Order: sequence, then C-alpha cells, then structure tokens
Amino acid sequence: MGGHGHGEPYKVPHPSIYKVENIPKLREVQEALARQGLKDPWLRNEVWRYEPSKMGTHASRARAFFLRGLLWGSIAAAVHIGCEYAFSSKDDHGHGHGDGEHSEGGHH
Repeated sequence: MGGHGHGEPYKVPHPSIYKVENIPKLREVQEALARQGLKDPWLRNEVWRYEPSKMGTHASRARAFFLRGLLWGSIAAAVHIGCEYAFSSKDDHGHGHGDGEHSEGGHH
C-alpha cells in the first residue's frame, strides 16, 4: 500500500512496546482507578505522549510552541517598521501634540 518507490513503507509499531508500567504518571492513574475497582483499557494509548524519545519533554514542546515563529515574526516586524519609516510621508496631519487644540493647562 502506498510507497511508490519512496523508501520503505511506514512500519506500525507493535502495541506491546507501549507499557503503562513504564510511565509513572500513567501508573498513578492506573493505581487510582484500581483502588476504585476500575480499569481503563485505553490507557495504553496515552503512553506515547509521555515518552520523551517520542514526543520530547514538556519543556521542549512548550519551547517549540512559543518560539516556533519568533524568528520569522521578528523579521516581518522589522521589515514592516522599515517600510513604515521609509515610505511614510513627512507632513504632519495635525493629530499630535502641539496642533493647537489643547489648552495651555495640559491634557483634558
């Protein structure tokens, strides 16, 4: 199925590699459920989220989330400010301080 000569087809990992017992947080959930006489048969499906080798650490995911577009955003902001500065007209439209609308007493 698929592939079309672009390398080996994707190998689906065997479910037995995902063990709740290897993840302390999920083991706590499993034990809490067991104390109430419950069992979550789908808990194993969450193991991959807690393996740093598969998903990275919480800090690395947060860093990637917040900093992913910082470089390109900074470049875009610098270009925008540069264009505003380069192409702005130098005439004052009278919308600032000293345009005669304010009294000598300051702001109102």
